[in-house]
Amino acid sequence: MNKAVQFFQEARAELMKVNWPTRKQTLNYTVLVVAVSVAVALFLGGLDSFFAYILKTYIIK
Repeated sequence: MNKAVQFFQEARAELMKVNWPTRKQTLNYTVLVVAVSVAVALFLGGLDSFFAYILKTYIIK
């Protein structure tokens, strides 16, 4: 039981040393991740549509 208590005390001490991001930084990073995800999805969707068009037009007649 002592080891478990010691573990949680040390874990808490380490978490106190962490340099947590501010609310503004977290919001900025979240917006950035969502924007990049949407951009990649649109790019890949565009490629998929392009190749589907090429397949339907020139290969599958």
